Amino acid sequence: MLSLFNSKRRKAAVALVKAARARGMTVEEYAKTLSRDELAQFVPQDDKPKSELLDVTRWGLPAGQEVSAAPFIADARVADAVTAYRAGDWRPAAALLTDLGTDWDRRAFAVQQLGDAAADDDAPLKEWLASGSADAAVVNAQGLVALAWQIRTRATPEHVSEEQWAGFFRVLEDAEAATRAAVDAVPEDPTPWCTMLMVARGRQYDNDGFRAVWAELVARDPLHRAAHEQALQYWCAKWFGSHEQMFAFADEAAAKAPKLAGLALVAAHEAEDKGVEAWQSERTQRALDVVVPWLAGEGRDHPANLRDRAYAAKALVVNGRCDEAVEQFKVLGTHADALVWAYGGKPVHEFVKTRYLACHGSTTRP
Repeated sequence: MLSLFNSKRRKAAVALVKAARARGMTVEEYAKTLSRDELAQFVPQDDKPKSELLDVTRWGLPAGQEVSAAPFIADARVADAVTAYRAGDWRPAAALLTDLGTDWDRRAFAVQQLGDAAADDDAPLKEWLASGSADAAVVNAQGLVALAWQIRTRATPEHVSEEQWAGFFRVLEDAEAATRAAVDAVPEDPTPWCTMLMVARGRQYDNDGFRAVWAELVARDPLHRAAHEQALQYWCAKWFGSHEQMFAFADEAAAKAPKLAGLALVAAHEAEDKGVEAWQSERTQRALDVVVPWLAGEGRDHPANLRDRAYAAKALVVNGRCDEAVEQFKVLGTHADALVWAYGGKPVHEFVKTRYLACHGSTTRP
């Protein structure tokens, strides 16, 4: 039924009624005598679809049914080590961490992935720890933090039960002790200090206490990507900072190195989630102008690559830079596991919707 609250629709309905009466028919009877094109003349122009539903595969993108929010590890060496660990063999993980040496960003990423696996099953980790490995101590600390967050869940605080909170804090206390043991085992390694930043946030360190942990981290690696991500979360309004502190931290990070510019996009997303407009800011535009070239160059193989691409794709679409967004989606492929898609609770839907808008706004028509 046409809505009569729209003037164009009302005029169209009146015209249809008049035409039917002129022929001595009811509207329903008259409508049955009309072809689709003839009936369309009585439908106002703005009620017609403005475009055909786009087929994103024409842009070289996978079909929507292939998209998944399942966790994905792009680094094959890390993926193989995690797979072996989950099968009960910790030795490939040990070899990987030895090979990575002082590649701190990649080491932090590998430890995070192995920590997630250890939180699910610590039996291989216990064997690894029994070997006396310092790297095992680092993974143990990260695994306990991951376990604590599993218990808490990602729910907002008001939806976390008292039992979950109790378990969260109990395991975090163990995690803090394990992290300090890891720091003692590898004193030059920033990785345990990155883990300690997560402990500090979970155990609700005050600002000065958090800054003390941060000072230890940057003394070992001032450009540590994963640590900057953790610190940004601490300075968010939803934790122990504010929008102003979060943006100030992101700006400071972006000035240090291109690989840290993506933090401004994460900050924009956090602000938007709290109802503060940030995607279409000058800060976001500046960050995109750094992040997009970095992803195409030296950042192509960085552990934060897919994460930054996801945030960049979202920001590019919002800012009407759809051709560039399509290129990011081509690299993302079927992977909708980045946090930027997950905040609404339907990551695949958000990914597919944003990807569709990128193609719709693209200046190219394959």
